[in-house]
Amino acid sequence: MEIMGSCWALPQHTKHLIKQSKGEVGDEKQSVASAPLTLTISIFIISSTFFLFFPSLPRLFSLYIILLWRMEGEEGIPARFEKKGRFKRICVFCGSNAGHKSSFSDAALELGKQLVRRKIDLVYGGGSLGLMGLISQTVFNGGCHVLGVIPTALMSHEISGETVGEVKTVADMHQRKAEMAKHADAFISLPGGYGTMEELLEIISWSQLGIHEKPVGLLNVDGYYNSLLALFDKGVEEGFIRDTARHIVVIAETAAELIKKMEEYAPVHDRVAPIQSWEVDQLSEPSASGNL
Repeated sequence: MEIMGSCWALPQHTKHLIKQSKGEVGDEKQSVASAPLTLTISIFIISSTFFLFFPSLPRLFSLYIILLWRMEGEEGIPARFEKKGRFKRICVFCGSNAGHKSSFSDAALELGKQLVRRKIDLVYGGGSLGLMGLISQTVFNGGCHVLGVIPTALMSHEISGETVGEVKTVADMHQRKAEMAKHADAFISLPGGYGTMEELLEIISWSQLGIHEKPVGLLNVDGYYNSLLALFDKGVEEGFIRDTARHIVVIAETAAELIKKMEEYAPVHDRVAPIQSWEVDQLSEPSASGNL
């Protein structure tokens, strides 16, 4: 009976250890360094006792532990076991409105969760409304740093209530874009209006000109940017955009797929002028990826 009782308590005890490794148990969070070690030692002790009475089930027990991890979700894997990504900070362009479709808000929330999962900080336009507010709040709540850059003139229009994370006010839109670019290792555009599209197109043109070599991603939610992409293709067809420059933009329909593609991105287009020939003091802060 004692053995059966131990077996019955094993699933709950193991799940408790997994939660403990994530810092979800107790009043104080365990350190990242000690929690996984505690989990490993505890599982070893439990499994040794279990195998003593059931020597034919080691493989089943291993599968059982893997399933428990999956039950806890992908975010349940301790951060120290996750592969370190290419980016430390990503700038996100998005609307100060949420749009009519719930899929736009869902995409902003999911992108925020993906950034948190990868420990990537957010640089954005500083607003607290619409998609801006959703992604900034998600990243901030997830424990990552949030830097919002906003012109003084837009403070009353794009910020409602308390600000999220660090907010830097600038004089105008030109300084806003330069400041966001300076602090980011890559760029992602969610659905948005004229302002979002203008930011996206300028950062694409900067790449084409040779001002930077950072990946530019387009999260094409529900085909929102299909018409814009068709216009790019038309530009290639009519001889206004080089075919290699058409591939500056990395495109995907989900946040996870987009970040993966951006991590694998390498420029293939001919730059109009080398980086050294541009006066880019405003973009001169070294990025995590070593590019300007």
